[in-house]
Amino acid sequence: MTHERIAERVAKVPPSGIRRFFDIAAQMPEVISLGIGEPDFVTPDHIRAAGVQALNEGRTAYTSNSGLLELREALAGHIAQLYGISYDPEAELLITVGVSEALQNAMLATINPGDEVIIPEPSFVAYPAAVVFAGGTPVPVSTSVEQAFQVTGAAIEAAITPRTRAILIGYPNNPTGAVMPRERLLEIAALAEKHDLLVFSDEIYDRLVYGVEHTCFASLPGMRNRTVLLGGFSKAYAMTGWRLGWLAAPADVTAATRKIHQYAIMSAPTIAQYAGLEALREGENDVRQMVAEYDRRRRVIVDGLNQIGLPTFEAQGAFYVFPQVGHLGLTSEEFCERLLVERHVAVIPGDAFGPSGAGFVRACYASSLDKIEAALDRIDQFVRQYR
Repeated sequence: MTHERIAERVAKVPPSGIRRFFDIAAQMPEVISLGIGEPDFVTPDHIRAAGVQALNEGRTAYTSNSGLLELREALAGHIAQLYGISYDPEAELLITVGVSEALQNAMLATINPGDEVIIPEPSFVAYPAAVVFAGGTPVPVSTSVEQAFQVTGAAIEAAITPRTRAILIGYPNNPTGAVMPRERLLEIAALAEKHDLLVFSDEIYDRLVYGVEHTCFASLPGMRNRTVLLGGFSKAYAMTGWRLGWLAAPADVTAATRKIHQYAIMSAPTIAQYAGLEALREGENDVRQMVAEYDRRRRVIVDGLNQIGLPTFEAQGAFYVFPQVGHLGLTSEEFCERLLVERHVAVIPGDAFGPSGAGFVRACYASSLDKIEAALDRIDQFVRQYR
């Protein structure tokens, strides 16, 4: 058979630009990776212990499709405490295999073939792919460093057509580290109301903000019943490998998403759910300690890149910076490839996250401070030849 056996919507989605550089770096000795967005912290002891205890006690069966009720109740309390929003644990919350599953299944549950979904970019690489896999059409809206990579309501409205079904936003942002202030989010809320749109809000980095306050989109006036709120445990609790995420949405959207989850997944890993329950109950101090350390690393890498001659705006969220490299006469791809081969430092081309990322690269500061400082030294040596 020929390539025709592969569905068009799958064939036209390129492989992840993030994973390609990660795979190359994995084969090279002495590489300092600032590429993959994964905390270098080990999952806190008491959270790991809760998973081990669940395993030792034989809690290895399926849970409810929606996830442990006890976990959903704790999650409802967590969201209410942080953002003042009330969700029904039984009808409006779903525990998933990471936030990626929550996003993809929510898209499948709500997007019809040909529907358009507006995505401010640079954005996480999975966003347009999730729309395409659901049969929809991603509509990118560019942001710029001059705007601190914050999308405006005017830019989104200019992209709205009769086929627009939803807006997908991700703030704090991967890859730029941008945070949206409340007034800008209110512009998006007004458009969602005016044009009767859903808003998918990926807030996986909600706890990782520095010197600013995160605004949960669903907490804005009138937005709770228009918002598919997506979150998880990976970033704030250093639980990437546990694969545990969640969705909070109106009951009809949650039920439809649960239906897909039911057939495709059954339930999120049971042991991970018990660990997540411990994280919600007793993990706040761990979050605060990790955020303080990320903030320290953030200041070092932003100052260091600026001193090297790679202009870097001050990211206020997540654990990424987005320095400019285009002025060196290299494309983002060329910069990353040469830096990796010549100086053994891995970063990701900015245009892997959308066309408006061209001329930038993404560097993750979830590595140790020692590695960040060593990487900065190597980047400085590399950049000197292009000054």
